[in-house]
Amino acid sequence: QVQLVESGGGLVQPGGSLRLSCAVSRTIFSANTMGWYRQAPGKQRELVAAITSGGSTNYADSVKGRFTISRDNDKNTVSLQMNTLIPEDTAVYYCNLKYSLGWTSKDHWGQGTQVTVAS
Repeated sequence: QVQLVESGGGLVQPGGSLRLSCAVSRTIFSANTMGWYRQAPGKQRELVAAITSGGSTNYADSVKGRFTISRDNDKNTVSLQMNTLIPEDTAVYYCNLKYSLGWTSKDHWGQGTQVTVAS
C-alpha cells in the first residue's frame, strides 16, 4: 500500500513563506505525476501545482511566480515552496500521486496539512 505523508503546514503572516513536503512510502517505478492540491472551506479541491517524473511542471494561474514545486526521485519526496503568501492561499493542502499500473490508474492522497495565512 502506498502512503503519502505531508509536513510543513502552519500559520504564516501575509507576505511570508512556507515549505510543504510529502514523502511517499515506496518507489514508484512507472511514469508518475506528483502534485499538490488545496481545498478551502466551502470550495472545491483544486490543483495547485504538479510535476511529472520527467520534471515537467504545471501551476495554477493564481500561484504562478509565487510557488515552486520540486521532487527528489531518489528520496521519493515532493516539495512545494510557497512565497509571498496571501490570505487567499489559506486551505488544507493535499499531496497527490498518480500513476498507471498495467491498465489500472492509481490515485493516492495524503492526509492533508493546514496552511493559514493571516495577520
